Amino acid sequence: MSLLRSPRLGKRLAELAKFPWPSLFCHGVPRDTPQLISRRAPPTFCSRFLLFSQTAASSMAVTVTLSPGPRCLWDEPVEIAVHGLSPAQPVTLRASLRDEKGELFQASARYQADTGGQLNLAREPALGGSYSGVEPMGLFWSMQPEKPYWRLVKRDVQTPFCVDLEVYEGHDPQPTKLLAQAVHERGFLGPGVRRIPVREGSVRATLFLPSGSGPFPGIIDISGTGGGLFEYRASLLAGHGFAVMALAYYGFEDLPKNMKEFHLEYFEEAVQYLKNHSQVKGPGVGVLGFSKGGDLCISMASHLKDITATATINGSVANVGAALHYKGMTIPPLGSDPKRIKMTDNGFADIIDALNNPLEEPNRKSLIPVERAECCFLFLVGLDDHNWKSEFYANEAAKLLQAHGKKKPEIICYPATGHYIEPPYFPVCLVSFHNLVGKLVVWGGEVKAHSMAQVDAWKQLQAFFHKHLENDQITNSPKL
Repeated sequence: MSLLRSPRLGKRLAELAKFPWPSLFCHGVPRDTPQLISRRAPPTFCSRFLLFSQTAASSMAVTVTLSPGPRCLWDEPVEIAVHGLSPAQPVTLRASLRDEKGELFQASARYQADTGGQLNLAREPALGGSYSGVEPMGLFWSMQPEKPYWRLVKRDVQTPFCVDLEVYEGHDPQPTKLLAQAVHERGFLGPGVRRIPVREGSVRATLFLPSGSGPFPGIIDISGTGGGLFEYRASLLAGHGFAVMALAYYGFEDLPKNMKEFHLEYFEEAVQYLKNHSQVKGPGVGVLGFSKGGDLCISMASHLKDITATATINGSVANVGAALHYKGMTIPPLGSDPKRIKMTDNGFADIIDALNNPLEEPNRKSLIPVERAECCFLFLVGLDDHNWKSEFYANEAAKLLQAHGKKKPEIICYPATGHYIEPPYFPVCLVSFHNLVGKLVVWGGEVKAHSMAQVDAWKQLQAFFHKHLENDQITNSPKL
């Protein structure tokens, strides 16, 4: 049996398979049979066995199976298995997708089939490539853009990303012999989830309602800088039982074109719209913000009513980027010093020290009065965030809350994790263009650790909002 695993013998047998062999267990050999088997004597058991083995192997197609199926949601894991390989056969697996602008993302890893010719990514370790070790979803989170420093973003949640999965023979850096392939669709709208554009008053948003009659716990989702309306996090969260409204606040339709100033009355209108929706469970709503969206959420919780739970992902306790107005009051944006921007050896900007300290005068005017908030808080923090000092901001917010007799917030910190904490299995973005800085900046993080953080942070968000918006006693201790 070990001879059958020899690459040299396998190649020779593949050549022999091209001949029109007779029935394998006949008692004689036709005249046109090659001299590998003597015409002077009946074929031996060994020769018959070799021919039978090669014929059986060539007739067994290599296939890729996906469990639970070829279609799932982006935040759901999928089990990838390859069948019909030779025992211990070396193969290379490749995953690729094109985003909505046609940019290519790819990942590949080298594997070896088990003794039965099977390969299951949930059991077998990758031997190298884009990642190594047992990583069932490694082909997704380790994808890198062909165009340098391009971030994967989903804008149209009504269509899936189509991921091409390919199995190649061998471990060559540029394998060419394709053994099997499959197409895997990863969507953003769960079964029965309803997408409802919202154009009420000045509010510009999209509401996602879960399947069923409701009412559901309501969440407002606010993105970071860049403008526009990003729906993918809201649409995925709706698949977990929440009514989620993705809220635009500039750079969209008739909203302000840039980040010059914002009015908290706009966000107040959004809170009241969601709270009063017939499919939203009261008495209050939750708010979720990433980056700049995080400090907007803290400002909302500090000044507005009807907010029960606030979660931020690498947010700030100071108002950043634009003046914020509310009922005659103005919180100025936190100042910065471009001289404190450092350049890495690769020519990228490291902006972690650019912002001023909001605890020092005259910057305290930019500090958000979080101590006024009456809601529960969750701060998700990447300890290697290079956009700004997220851990420092979270800890200062906690000190302010507790100094005024408020409940201690939950702070979950993720080692080796950078700024862009996305839903699970999104490729990790380490460097990209920063709209406000006008340069390529480093966001921080290490690919594998950051990917693990994305999976855990997604669970923590759901547990937090279920607990405080539904009075569920769900607990989900951090894994990292």
